[in-house]
Amino acid sequence: MFGIYLALSILGAILPLSAFAPWFVEHGLDLPAFVAELFSTRIGAFFGWDVIVTALVLFVLIAVEGARAGVRHRWLPIFATLAVGVSCGLPLFLALRERALRGGRDFG
Repeated sequence: MFGIYLALSILGAILPLSAFAPWFVEHGLDLPAFVAELFSTRIGAFFGWDVIVTALVLFVLIAVEGARAGVRHRWLPIFATLAVGVSCGLPLFLALRERALRGGRDFG
């Protein structure tokens, strides 16, 4: 499962960033414009709030389950979530958790 989670984390970085990169090239670090565009429609607000709440839940999961399972480098999925999104951070955390549960072995 480690490899699957890691592959999903990579996919979860590539797909969102491929959509965000052109916007970033055009607007730069214009956070007010980003928020305005994200919440400009009801469906956008739906997805925006859904992802924000899911990210908060993920941070709690990383803290609680990560400590319980002895996951090392718990800051990585938090950083990935903040930098890219839940689609990258969640599978990355699951990969790290799988690795910790297998005693540091990645495959087999």
